[in-house]
Amino acid sequence: MKKFLLVTAILIASYSFGTAQELGVRFGDVSGGAVAVDAIFSTGQFNRIHADASFGNGFAVDALWDFIYRPLGDEAFNWYVGAGPYMFIGSEFNLGAVGEIGLEYRFNTVPISIGADYRPAFELIDHTSFHFGGFGFNVRYRFGE
Repeated sequence: MKKFLLVTAILIASYSFGTAQELGVRFGDVSGGAVAVDAIFSTGQFNRIHADASFGNGFAVDALWDFIYRPLGDEAFNWYVGAGPYMFIGSEFNLGAVGEIGLEYRFNTVPISIGADYRPAFELIDHTSFHFGGFGFNVRYRFGE
């Protein structure tokens, strides 16, 4: 059953990341390791889906619904907050909720976005716990600009 879930999750993630509007990498404390594929899917002018897939100590997927507050001053700085589920499949199975608050800079001359965020997590299944870590750094390429 775990293999079926893993294969299904990988297929869904590969299709989803293939249709992203921003695609890059996230370094830091990620659900499944220290590095993740990071993608943004726009769902409106002031919200988006922010998803990560990592393959470090197992397979993990985070899918957050972010609300974007922009800009900060006259610059291209945006800040955002969001929440959503995460799943980890490895030596054990974990399922929970993760929150996010972050700051990003969107370069005007090149289609690159960089950002930093904080993601505390609340694990519900296999055991209940709260993870206070979750600091990360994102670098993404913006498509279609």
